[in-house]
Amino acid sequence: MIVLLALAAAGCSGSASPAPSSTPPAAATSAAAPSSTAPATGTASAPPDWPMYHGDPSHSGLSRSMPNVSGSPRVTESIKLDGAVYASPIAVDGVIVVATENDAVYAFDAQGKQLWHVKVGSPSPAQERACGDIDPLGITGTPIYSAQTGDVYLVAEHNGTVGHDMIALDLHTGKVRWRKGVDLPGPTPAAMQQRGALAITGGRVWVPFGAQAGDCSNYKGRVVGVRLDGTGDPVVYDPSTRRQGGIWNPAGPTVDPAGHLFVVSANGSSFPGDAYDHTNSVLELSPSGQMLDSFAPTDWAQNNQGDVGLGSQGVALVGTKWAVLGGKSGPVYVLRQGHLGGVGGQVSVTNVCLSFGGAAVDGSVVYLPCTDGVRAVRVDSAGKLQVLWHASGSVAGSPVVGGGRVWALDYTAGVLHALDPATGQTRGQVSVGQANRFATPAIYGNLVLVPTLTGVVFVRTS
Repeated sequence: MIVLLALAAAGCSGSASPAPSSTPPAAATSAAAPSSTAPATGTASAPPDWPMYHGDPSHSGLSRSMPNVSGSPRVTESIKLDGAVYASPIAVDGVIVVATENDAVYAFDAQGKQLWHVKVGSPSPAQERACGDIDPLGITGTPIYSAQTGDVYLVAEHNGTVGHDMIALDLHTGKVRWRKGVDLPGPTPAAMQQRGALAITGGRVWVPFGAQAGDCSNYKGRVVGVRLDGTGDPVVYDPSTRRQGGIWNPAGPTVDPAGHLFVVSANGSSFPGDAYDHTNSVLELSPSGQMLDSFAPTDWAQNNQGDVGLGSQGVALVGTKWAVLGGKSGPVYVLRQGHLGGVGGQVSVTNVCLSFGGAAVDGSVVYLPCTDGVRAVRVDSAGKLQVLWHASGSVAGSPVVGGGRVWALDYTAGVLHALDPATGQTRGQVSVGQANRFATPAIYGNLVLVPTLTGVVFVRTS
């Protein structure tokens, strides 16, 4: 169901200037006075862009341009920032953008030189929320860049009257183009968490919302679409559940070549005996936010009751035929693009692993972020899965692929692993520092950009 809703007056802050950072790094320049070395235009030598979560609208996590890795990866820059980095870095036109949980955004060149820095607000401390596992809570979902506007879009949570603002920043200067509240009527803003990556389709930036860790208070999963220029009322889709149904996984919406959004809703408030409410489901939405199709396991209601099932992994698109995803229970489903199948309509299901985060895809092979170690699975021509290999149990981060390697984190030990895509064996590794469990690297040229709990690490592969 689509509902057009006006933003609350408190959320419409126009182009209000960001508060200055109280403790900016010594090398920082403000968005109002960008570094004189910041590039005004792109350079011919800039690598192909990585402008969103896992690099492209389908979130394949695949770089075809990264040079083949010949030696051991090495850290060339370990940059401490003003807060933890949960969002993946993005990189466009020689500019690497990193957002922190302190509501700050930084830009660097490929050598790690800071180009600009802007503080877009004050984050929300834990005491303002009934539950949650991020403190403070600022920018969590991965930003996205639009070539149409030249802007980077992100959502920041702010303190006081807790809420969420979408902010558009100029890529090359960090200047705030506009900002707008995206808390629509219904749920309690402090109960909502914006963890999923942003997506663009249909001339709008799409923002998924779920719950704080612990599923407390009055929250409701939804996807909010805002025009690229920030004007007009947003479009919102939410499952037909009374409550819950969070759309929270860090991969956010996957977008197919037709511009359709694939999102995954988690546990809802309908239990066995209740009508199907599009929770614990894969939902296909049009570029304007209308629901086109859905899939749910036959045990969706029992999964709601046990807080298991789907919700924890984004949809992986394999070619134009298949869609693959796991979840919080163990089954991995293969669905047919163009006909998700409704309740029980999967093409196949295989008990593989608990999968949390974003998968990577290369051809017919999907690399799953399993909690007991990354797995590679192949989808055959009939939509059946074959498990190819299982990496070490500690290497459980959301993987990306490039340079003849699968890159994934042992996030607890703080080690980036370069896995052999044929066997899953570690061919190289490097210490980067502890990261959050959903951390996923970005690939830019011969760099692997790693978000950590203290900042960002540049790992060079050649």
